[in-house]
Amino acid sequence: MLCSLCFGNTLKTSVINQKEYLQCLNCKAIFLASRHYLLPSEEKARYEAHNNDVTDPGYREFVKPVVEEILKQHSADSLGLDYGCGTGPVISHELSKKGYQTVLFDPFFNPDDSVLERSFDYIICCEVMEHFQHPMAEFQKLRSILRPGGKLYCKTSLYSEDIDFENWYYKDDATHVTFYTTEALEHLKNRVGFSGLEIMPELIVFTR
Repeated sequence: MLCSLCFGNTLKTSVINQKEYLQCLNCKAIFLASRHYLLPSEEKARYEAHNNDVTDPGYREFVKPVVEEILKQHSADSLGLDYGCGTGPVISHELSKKGYQTVLFDPFFNPDDSVLERSFDYIICCEVMEHFQHPMAEFQKLRSILRPGGKLYCKTSLYSEDIDFENWYYKDDATHVTFYTTEALEHLKNRVGFSGLEIMPELIVFTR
């Protein structure tokens, strides 16, 4: 299996709870072997169990870095897309309080593909990219609907060599299949054709 981010060779790195994980020898990203992916119905049921309540103060605090960066970088007349918004689009809800318009898309809960024929000033991808089974294709799609100079705001937990992967909580969610490193993000930026990449402690921003 080739790495789906930089197309380098991968090596089986571990088998945990009868699931095989592969690591790219080049960008160090880790992937769950595809035979362990959930069925779409199982995946949807897992998302429905998430507690993404727009009124939950804890989750509002969790997404606060994304909201604040969008407010800083974009005016209220810009158009955004909340990609993979799930059952509780908290970021869009918080932005709407400031007069921002953000369109919702989710393959399970807001599956209107016509939304993806529009173009956007910013795209939100919060706790979504780790679910991508075909990450290169997903990021190419997202870049294609960003307006020139537009920004893609991502939030995920990055893997690094100092993390004990076997005991890392982030891999335990059965819907998490792709685990990125800073090197993998740089490869994504260059291969997809983003003009900029900023990796902050709680936020990743790609610029078209």
